[in-house]
Amino acid sequence: MNRIDNDGPLSATALSGGVAGPDALRPLLDLVLTGLSVGAAHRAGPVPAGGPELMADRTAAALSLLHDEDALLRLTEFLAYGSADPADPACAAHLHCPPLAIAVAADLAVSALNPSLDSWDQAPVATTLETTLLGELAALVGFPPDQAAGVLTSGGTESNLMGLMLARDQILPTEVELDGLPADVRPRIIASEAAHFSVQRAAALLGLGERAVRSVPVDRELRMDPAALADVLAETTAEGGTPIAVVATAGTTDTGAIDPLHRAADLAAEYGTWLHVDAAYGGGALLSDRLAPLLDGIARADSVSLDWHKLGWQPAAAGVFLARREQTYASLARRAVYLNPEDDEQAGYPSLLGQSLRTTRRADAFKIAVTLRTLGRSGLGRLVDACHDLAHAAAAAVRADPALELHCDPVLTTVVFRYLPASGDPADADRCNAELRRRLLREGRAVVGRTELPGRGPGRVRLKLTLLNPHTPPTAVEALLTAVVRAGRAVE
Repeated sequence: MNRIDNDGPLSATALSGGVAGPDALRPLLDLVLTGLSVGAAHRAGPVPAGGPELMADRTAAALSLLHDEDALLRLTEFLAYGSADPADPACAAHLHCPPLAIAVAADLAVSALNPSLDSWDQAPVATTLETTLLGELAALVGFPPDQAAGVLTSGGTESNLMGLMLARDQILPTEVELDGLPADVRPRIIASEAAHFSVQRAAALLGLGERAVRSVPVDRELRMDPAALADVLAETTAEGGTPIAVVATAGTTDTGAIDPLHRAADLAAEYGTWLHVDAAYGGGALLSDRLAPLLDGIARADSVSLDWHKLGWQPAAAGVFLARREQTYASLARRAVYLNPEDDEQAGYPSLLGQSLRTTRRADAFKIAVTLRTLGRSGLGRLVDACHDLAHAAAAAVRADPALELHCDPVLTTVVFRYLPASGDPADADRCNAELRRRLLREGRAVVGRTELPGRGPGRVRLKLTLLNPHTPPTAVEALLTAVVRAGRAVE
């Protein structure tokens, strides 16, 4: 008889909740842990060797299992084998952190209980816990906890959309929400050339159009030029545009650059516009006594994006959106009688429905709360500092190798550089760097990032190490750079 037909603890129809839930989960967790271990050993590196076609063929074979009593074990092995492992020192391409084991364990509890934060009666404790955590995070940013508001999000893209939505609703006339944009209203969003692409996406989703985003030039480190920001704001208003938001980035995806926050706040105030700070990456600096001063001025923002699944070591998703003043949240308020009837709220049953763009929502605050209670800000700050130290060690190793060229000093935990082919031709350098990255990926040796600097013409392709594993020794990064050089020589 297949286990799916059993009534025992391994039954596939057993539930994870209730009094019997833990007993049903325990043997299944043993299978998952075994599968993770076996799959990682089979992969034997940061990413499986091969390319997309091989992975597609093996996925099709793995999914051909039907009613297999060992499907959980076998598919977990396959997933672990076929994953890019951010815990491997040679997996350093993206803002893709290796989560803390304690955060993953906390996330398991949420998955098992499955609370949904669209109404209090689906998540009594989780509702209160998220509200309390957001007050603590508001204080970390420098917002008054008793005046701020916020919500857990799926990440920076959702958080940036929320910030720009509130900006639109605060700055534009009220008839915009009811009847669309009047012909004489030309809303504009001001962001740097290095701002996250989600700013343009948000403008499109909000009905403003991507062309509503005006770009501000950046310096070599991809930091917004404050004089250029003043010029763009002046030009925008002179042309009849209405700046509804200035978006400052605290931690660009490529260099980790932090825009001049105080100057952005000064100019936003001068033009009567909203200041949104995208600190999805750089917000982790607030955990570090050493790096927190880099974000001086963030408390002057009207809204902020944070991602704890970057420099916070949480399993995705763990995004945070914060608004400095709760009253600016008014346009998100919604009443659904089956979720948050008014008489329930009057009777003291709180609702988070009006805080989010989503309805059904996981209790993602729980894993952050557990991590903070376990490690504290200081414990997490030491992890941030370790990654910052690692980035500077990597930069020193790049400088020491004549085959490599460092683009700029690390700001947070990212190192941007390139391989220098013997030809010295910029177009050849672009081709060589792009191909060596794919070669390392195809061979399963390393996952190295790729980006392009602003501008036009050849010579802009760069490689990138995003160092988010605080346990990686400098020698491992040196070995990774040696692999980059060997791959570069092989493709020349």
